[in-house]
Amino acid sequence: MGDMIEIRWHGRGGQGTVTAAKVLADACLSKGGYVQAFPEYGPERAGAPIRAFNRISDHAIRMYGPVLHPKIVSIADATLMDAVNVTEGSPDDCIFLVNTSKDPKEVRLKLKAKDTQKVFAVDATKIALDCFGRPLPNSSILGALCKATGVVKLDVLLENVKKSFGKKFAQKIIDGNIEAAKRGYEEVREG
Repeated sequence: MGDMIEIRWHGRGGQGTVTAAKVLADACLSKGGYVQAFPEYGPERAGAPIRAFNRISDHAIRMYGPVLHPKIVSIADATLMDAVNVTEGSPDDCIFLVNTSKDPKEVRLKLKAKDTQKVFAVDATKIALDCFGRPLPNSSILGALCKATGVVKLDVLLENVKKSFGKKFAQKIIDGNIEAAKRGYEEVREG
């Protein structure tokens, strides 16, 4: 893995963004190394903009503040591109992943992404509705993130989705989230 990878997640309260950051951290931890996953809340209510962060490294992580220059930015709600500066601090080689039905080329224009930055889109909410009947895009975005970044292998992620969701939900919901992660992996598009 080499250098530390920092990820910033943008979402709205109730979308599972914080859960996604924790599941990713568990998946990365299960393959060895060091990880952090932590949220940053504003007004704690459903629908309010929230951010969560991950740090992933082969070496001990001694940073504890927010992620200021993320290598990866995951946007669980495309309307946040109009509400907050999701590109803030993004380096020239940043990877953006957006939950949207729009073509990734449209998303690239909206973000004003540099030619050196990668932009991916996946209709994570539609996938979630198809797979388990609720508009919670976290599992589909995690699958898409695996494909777009290679930060963790899909089989490792799926095992951790199963473990994480298995503590709280019925088998039908667990299976739906596993299917959503697989479809996110398969359906993510680059633009």
